[in-house]
Amino acid sequence: MSTAKAGAHGHPAHSHHFDSAEHEYQTGKQGVWLFLATEVLMFGGLFVGYAIFHHLYPEVFKIGAKFTDWRMGSANTIVLLTSSLTMALGIHFIQVGRQKAAFWNLVATVFCGAIFMTIKYFEYSHKIHLGCEPGAWFHGNPDILSEHIGVPADMIPGNLALYFSFYYMMTGLHGLHVLFGMGAICWCIFRLKRGDFSENNYAFVEGTGLFWHLIDLIWIYLFPLLYLVS
Repeated sequence: MSTAKAGAHGHPAHSHHFDSAEHEYQTGKQGVWLFLATEVLMFGGLFVGYAIFHHLYPEVFKIGAKFTDWRMGSANTIVLLTSSLTMALGIHFIQVGRQKAAFWNLVATVFCGAIFMTIKYFEYSHKIHLGCEPGAWFHGNPDILSEHIGVPADMIPGNLALYFSFYYMMTGLHGLHVLFGMGAICWCIFRLKRGDFSENNYAFVEGTGLFWHLIDLIWIYLFPLLYLVS
């Protein structure tokens, strides 16, 4: 139900249970920030667990990180940083009424997300081929693993699965968020083409942008912890 012809800061008209369009906008934005706070808490728990076990078993994490490819990690970092730029530009162009430019920037953001997931697919495939899987599924042959990273077989720790449990949990959870973010951006693109967004109506795409920026920020922490720790 709408009770106003035009609103402010990204909402064209406020619903009946809000005092004004500004009230609705600020309430919605606060809700997005509270949701993002829960995301930070969730990943924060994983970071704390990582820190504890890295302190207890530093050699496990040092050897485990040798199975990651820092070049692929760096490429994904560049891709996500680029996607943050295109996402921000997409929101900006909606705010100034340049719908076509906004459309292509949002499309570019989804494309960057697809590149990120493709690189992650190749990373996962290679590790699974070596038997570097999480927990009880780990079945890597020490001789093959030692040859792959160029260290003696007796240096391959018996509990190497511990590292990969953290690796798959942290990057897998992050990857799911990338997919969810891509889905939300695709919905923004659909609504943009439908004419739902304008200079006075961009709250949804702005909230989606905040979620996407958080995903990128989390990766900035995951990259050095999992790829450069050795």
